[in-house]
Amino acid sequence: MSHAEILIAAQPAPPKTIRKLSKSRIAGYFFLTLWSLLGISLLAMIVTNWDVEKLQTYGPRLLHGLWITVKLVGMSFILGAILSIPLAFARMSKNKILSTLTYCYVYLFRGTPLLAQIFMVYYGFPSFRWLFEDIGLWWFFKDPFYCGVFAMTLNTAAYQTEIVRGAIQSVPSGQREAADSLGIHTWIALRKIIIPQALIVALRPYGNEIILLIKSSATVSIITVYDLMGETRYAFSRTYDYQTYLWAAIFYLAIVELMRNGWARMEGQLTRHLKR
Repeated sequence: MSHAEILIAAQPAPPKTIRKLSKSRIAGYFFLTLWSLLGISLLAMIVTNWDVEKLQTYGPRLLHGLWITVKLVGMSFILGAILSIPLAFARMSKNKILSTLTYCYVYLFRGTPLLAQIFMVYYGFPSFRWLFEDIGLWWFFKDPFYCGVFAMTLNTAAYQTEIVRGAIQSVPSGQREAADSLGIHTWIALRKIIIPQALIVALRPYGNEIILLIKSSATVSIITVYDLMGETRYAFSRTYDYQTYLWAAIFYLAIVELMRNGWARMEGQLTRHLKR
Protein backbone atom coordinates (compact mmCIF):
# COMPACT_ATOMS: atom_id res chain seq x y z
CA MET A 1 0.00 0.00 0.00
CA SER A 2 1.40 3.39 -0.95
CA HIS A 3 0.81 6.63 0.80
CA ALA A 4 1.79 10.27 0.28
CA GLU A 5 4.75 11.23 2.46
CA ILE A 6 4.66 14.92 1.64
CA LEU A 7 1.42 16.89 1.58
CA ILE A 8 0.99 19.31 -1.27
CA ALA A 9 0.81 22.83 0.00
CA ALA A 10 -2.43 24.73 -0.50
CA GLN A 11 -2.41 26.68 -3.70
CA PRO A 12 -3.94 30.13 -4.12
CA ALA A 13 -7.15 30.51 -6.07
CA PRO A 14 -6.67 31.10 -9.78
CA PRO A 15 -6.82 34.75 -10.78
CA LYS A 16 -10.09 36.03 -12.10
CA THR A 17 -10.16 36.25 -15.82
CA ILE A 18 -10.99 39.66 -17.18
CA ARG A 19 -13.70 39.39 -19.81
CA LYS A 20 -12.90 41.65 -22.70
CA LEU A 21 -15.60 43.61 -24.44
CA SER A 22 -16.23 41.90 -27.72
CA LYS A 23 -18.24 43.29 -30.62
CA SER A 24 -21.18 41.03 -29.82
CA ARG A 25 -21.25 42.19 -26.17
CA ILE A 26 -21.10 45.84 -27.24
CA ALA A 27 -23.95 45.28 -29.70
CA GLY A 28 -25.96 43.48 -27.00
CA TYR A 29 -25.49 46.33 -24.50
CA PHE A 30 -26.44 48.84 -27.20
CA PHE A 31 -29.71 47.13 -28.13
CA LEU A 32 -30.55 46.48 -24.47
CA THR A 33 -30.09 50.17 -23.72
CA LEU A 34 -32.12 51.12 -26.79
CA TRP A 35 -35.05 48.87 -25.82
CA SER A 36 -34.90 50.13 -22.23
CA LEU A 37 -35.08 53.74 -23.43
CA LEU A 38 -38.00 52.91 -25.73
CA GLY A 39 -39.84 51.20 -22.89
CA ILE A 40 -39.28 54.12 -20.53
CA SER A 41 -40.39 56.58 -23.22
CA LEU A 42 -43.54 54.57 -23.91
CA LEU A 43 -44.38 54.41 -20.21
CA ALA A 44 -43.79 58.16 -19.81
CA MET A 45 -46.00 58.85 -22.84
CA ILE A 46 -48.80 56.75 -21.38
CA VAL A 47 -48.62 58.51 -18.02
CA THR A 48 -48.43 62.05 -19.43
CA ASN A 49 -51.15 61.53 -22.08
CA TRP A 50 -53.52 59.46 -19.95
CA ASP A 51 -57.11 60.43 -20.70
CA VAL A 52 -59.39 59.28 -17.90
CA GLU A 53 -62.53 60.48 -19.69
CA LYS A 54 -61.89 58.27 -22.73
CA LEU A 55 -61.12 55.32 -20.50
CA GLN A 56 -64.40 55.79 -18.63
CA THR A 57 -66.29 56.10 -21.93
CA TYR A 58 -64.80 53.19 -23.84
CA GLY A 59 -63.46 51.04 -21.00
CA PRO A 60 -66.74 49.09 -20.57
CA ARG A 61 -66.83 48.42 -24.31
CA LEU A 62 -63.26 47.10 -24.22
CA LEU A 63 -64.13 44.83 -21.29
CA HIS A 64 -67.14 43.54 -23.21
CA GLY A 65 -64.89 42.91 -26.21
CA LEU A 66 -62.47 41.08 -23.93
CA TRP A 67 -65.28 38.77 -22.79
CA ILE A 68 -66.26 38.10 -26.43
CA THR A 69 -62.64 37.23 -27.23
CA VAL A 70 -62.42 34.82 -24.29
CA LYS A 71 -65.70 33.18 -25.27
CA LEU A 72 -64.67 32.95 -28.93
CA VAL A 73 -61.29 31.38 -28.16
CA GLY A 74 -62.72 29.04 -25.51
CA MET A 75 -65.49 27.69 -27.75
CA SER A 76 -63.18 27.30 -30.74
CA PHE A 77 -60.45 25.53 -28.78
CA ILE A 78 -62.82 23.10 -27.03
CA LEU A 79 -64.73 22.24 -30.21
CA GLY A 80 -61.45 21.90 -32.10
CA ALA A 81 -60.10 19.55 -29.41
CA ILE A 82 -63.21 17.36 -29.65
CA LEU A 83 -63.01 17.30 -33.44
CA SER A 84 -59.26 16.61 -33.51
CA ILE A 85 -59.47 13.24 -31.69
CA PRO A 86 -61.40 11.31 -34.39
CA LEU A 87 -59.44 13.18 -37.08
CA ALA A 88 -56.14 12.08 -35.52
CA PHE A 89 -57.22 8.43 -35.53
CA ALA A 90 -58.45 8.83 -39.10
CA ARG A 91 -55.08 10.32 -40.00
CA MET A 92 -53.34 7.24 -38.54
CA SER A 93 -55.83 4.82 -40.08
CA LYS A 94 -54.63 2.10 -42.45
CA ASN A 95 -57.58 2.94 -44.69
CA LYS A 96 -55.98 4.88 -47.54
CA ILE A 97 -59.11 6.83 -48.45
CA LEU A 98 -59.79 7.93 -44.87
CA SER A 99 -56.18 8.89 -44.15
CA THR A 100 -55.85 10.74 -47.47
CA LEU A 101 -59.02 12.78 -46.89
CA THR A 102 -57.85 13.69 -43.40
CA TYR A 103 -54.41 14.61 -44.73
CA CYS A 104 -56.00 16.92 -47.32
CA TYR A 105 -58.10 18.61 -44.63
CA VAL A 106 -55.09 19.16 -42.35
CA TYR A 107 -52.92 20.33 -45.26
CA LEU A 108 -55.56 22.80 -46.46
CA PHE A 109 -56.33 24.44 -43.12
CA ARG A 110 -52.72 24.56 -41.95
CA GLY A 111 -51.47 25.87 -45.27
CA THR A 112 -53.92 28.75 -45.79
CA PRO A 113 -54.31 31.92 -43.69
CA LEU A 114 -56.98 32.02 -41.01
CA LEU A 115 -58.25 35.34 -42.42
CA ALA A 116 -58.92 33.72 -45.81
CA GLN A 117 -60.79 30.88 -44.10
CA ILE A 118 -62.94 33.35 -42.16
CA PHE A 119 -63.74 35.22 -45.38
CA MET A 120 -64.66 31.96 -47.13
CA VAL A 121 -67.10 31.07 -44.36
CA TYR A 122 -68.63 34.52 -43.85
CA TYR A 123 -68.85 35.60 -47.49
CA GLY A 124 -68.92 32.23 -49.24
CA PHE A 125 -71.52 30.28 -47.27
CA PRO A 126 -74.36 32.78 -47.95
CA SER A 127 -74.24 31.53 -51.55
CA PHE A 128 -75.79 28.32 -50.18
CA ARG A 129 -78.39 30.10 -48.09
CA TRP A 130 -81.20 28.02 -49.61
CA LEU A 131 -79.49 24.84 -48.42
CA PHE A 132 -78.89 26.11 -44.89
CA GLU A 133 -82.48 27.35 -44.66
CA ASP A 134 -83.75 23.92 -45.66
CA ILE A 135 -81.71 22.17 -42.96
CA GLY A 136 -82.37 24.90 -40.37
CA LEU A 137 -78.78 26.18 -39.99
CA TRP A 138 -79.05 29.61 -41.57
CA TRP A 139 -79.42 31.23 -38.14
CA PHE A 140 -75.90 29.95 -37.40
CA PHE A 141 -74.13 31.07 -40.55
CA LYS A 142 -75.77 34.50 -40.77
CA ASP A 143 -74.25 35.50 -37.43
CA PRO A 144 -70.64 36.76 -37.79
CA PHE A 145 -69.74 35.50 -34.30
CA TYR A 146 -70.73 31.93 -35.12
CA CYS A 147 -68.98 32.17 -38.49
CA GLY A 148 -65.83 33.17 -36.62
CA VAL A 149 -66.25 30.26 -34.21
CA PHE A 150 -66.79 27.85 -37.09
CA ALA A 151 -63.74 29.01 -39.05
CA MET A 152 -61.47 29.10 -36.00
CA THR A 153 -62.67 25.65 -34.92
CA LEU A 154 -61.79 24.12 -38.28
CA ASN A 155 -58.42 25.89 -38.23
CA THR A 156 -57.38 24.86 -34.73
CA ALA A 157 -58.74 21.33 -35.23
CA ALA A 158 -56.25 20.87 -38.07
CA TYR A 159 -53.35 21.88 -35.82
CA GLN A 160 -54.62 19.87 -32.87
CA THR A 161 -55.01 16.81 -35.09
CA GLU A 162 -51.29 16.85 -35.75
CA ILE A 163 -50.58 17.45 -32.04
CA VAL A 164 -52.65 14.42 -31.03
CA ARG A 165 -51.23 12.24 -33.80
CA GLY A 166 -47.64 13.12 -32.93
CA ALA A 167 -48.25 12.60 -29.21
CA ILE A 168 -49.81 9.17 -29.70
CA GLN A 169 -47.09 8.05 -32.08
CA SER A 170 -44.42 9.23 -29.62
CA VAL A 171 -45.49 6.52 -27.15
CA PRO A 172 -43.15 3.53 -27.65
CA SER A 173 -44.69 0.60 -29.51
CA GLY A 174 -43.54 -1.66 -26.66
CA GLN A 175 -46.33 -0.22 -24.51
CA ARG A 176 -48.93 -1.54 -26.93
CA GLU A 177 -47.16 -4.85 -27.30
CA ALA A 178 -47.00 -5.27 -23.52
CA ALA A 179 -50.73 -4.52 -23.21
CA ASP A 180 -51.51 -7.09 -25.92
CA SER A 181 -49.35 -9.71 -24.24
CA LEU A 182 -51.24 -9.17 -20.97
CA GLY A 183 -54.58 -9.57 -22.73
CA ILE A 184 -55.68 -5.98 -22.11
CA HIS A 185 -58.42 -4.81 -24.44
CA THR A 186 -57.35 -2.29 -27.07
CA TRP A 187 -59.66 0.48 -25.87
CA ILE A 188 -58.70 -0.05 -22.23
CA ALA A 189 -55.01 0.06 -23.16
CA LEU A 190 -55.63 3.22 -25.16
CA ARG A 191 -57.50 4.92 -22.31
CA LYS A 192 -55.34 3.71 -19.43
CA ILE A 193 -51.86 3.47 -20.97
CA ILE A 194 -51.44 5.27 -24.30
CA ILE A 195 -53.55 8.43 -23.84
CA PRO A 196 -52.11 9.43 -20.40
CA GLN A 197 -48.56 9.23 -21.77
CA ALA A 198 -49.51 11.02 -24.98
CA LEU A 199 -51.17 13.87 -23.07
CA ILE A 200 -47.93 14.63 -21.24
CA VAL A 201 -46.17 15.01 -24.59
CA ALA A 202 -49.03 17.10 -26.02
CA LEU A 203 -49.32 19.54 -23.10
CA ARG A 204 -46.73 22.04 -24.31
CA PRO A 205 -47.94 22.10 -27.95
CA TYR A 206 -51.52 22.52 -26.71
CA GLY A 207 -50.43 25.55 -24.68
CA ASN A 208 -48.69 27.07 -27.69
CA GLU A 209 -51.74 26.45 -29.85
CA ILE A 210 -54.18 28.17 -27.50
CA ILE A 211 -51.84 31.17 -27.17
CA LEU A 212 -51.61 31.44 -30.96
CA LEU A 213 -55.39 31.14 -31.15
CA ILE A 214 -55.82 34.02 -28.71
CA LYS A 215 -53.67 36.29 -30.86
CA SER A 216 -55.23 35.07 -34.12
CA SER A 217 -58.74 35.78 -32.83
CA ALA A 218 -58.21 39.49 -33.58
CA THR A 219 -58.86 38.71 -37.26
CA VAL A 220 -62.58 38.14 -36.65
CA SER A 221 -63.00 41.89 -36.15
CA ILE A 222 -62.78 42.17 -39.95
CA ILE A 223 -66.21 40.50 -40.25
CA THR A 224 -67.83 42.92 -37.76
CA VAL A 225 -67.42 40.78 -34.65
CA TYR A 226 -67.08 43.19 -31.73
CA ASP A 227 -64.41 41.30 -29.87
CA LEU A 228 -61.53 43.08 -28.15
CA MET A 229 -59.99 44.22 -31.43
CA GLY A 230 -63.40 45.11 -32.86
CA GLU A 231 -64.21 47.34 -29.90
CA THR A 232 -60.73 48.84 -30.13
CA ARG A 233 -61.27 49.75 -33.77
CA TYR A 234 -64.63 51.29 -32.84
CA ALA A 235 -63.05 53.37 -30.08
CA PHE A 236 -60.22 54.50 -32.36
CA SER A 237 -62.68 55.54 -35.08
CA ARG A 238 -64.34 57.85 -32.53
CA THR A 239 -61.27 59.24 -30.79
CA TYR A 240 -58.33 58.80 -33.20
CA ASP A 241 -56.25 58.15 -30.11
CA TYR A 242 -53.47 55.59 -30.50
CA GLN A 243 -53.82 54.66 -26.83
CA THR A 244 -56.90 52.58 -27.62
CA TYR A 245 -54.67 50.10 -29.47
CA LEU A 246 -52.21 50.27 -26.60
CA TRP A 247 -54.97 49.27 -24.18
CA ALA A 248 -55.88 46.36 -26.48
CA ALA A 249 -52.24 45.24 -26.59
CA ILE A 250 -52.11 45.31 -22.78
CA PHE A 251 -55.30 43.23 -22.57
CA TYR A 252 -53.98 40.65 -25.05
CA LEU A 253 -50.67 40.52 -23.19
CA ALA A 254 -52.50 39.98 -19.90
CA ILE A 255 -54.58 37.12 -21.35
CA VAL A 256 -51.55 35.41 -22.85
CA GLU A 257 -49.53 35.80 -19.66
CA LEU A 258 -52.32 34.40 -17.49
CA MET A 259 -52.76 31.53 -19.91
CA ARG A 260 -49.02 30.83 -20.04
CA ASN A 261 -48.58 30.79 -16.27
CA GLY A 262 -51.73 28.75 -15.70
CA TRP A 263 -50.71 26.20 -18.31
CA ALA A 264 -47.19 25.97 -16.88
CA ARG A 265 -48.62 25.35 -13.40
CA MET A 266 -50.97 22.66 -14.72
CA GLU A 267 -48.13 21.03 -16.64
CA GLY A 268 -45.98 21.07 -13.52
CA GLN A 269 -48.70 19.34 -11.52
CA LEU A 270 -49.33 16.66 -14.14
CA THR A 271 -45.64 15.92 -14.65
CA ARG A 272 -44.47 16.16 -11.03
CA HIS A 273 -43.89 12.40 -10.91
CA LEU A 274 -41.33 12.74 -13.70
CA LYS A 275 -39.14 15.21 -11.82
CA ARG A 276 -36.15 13.94 -9.89
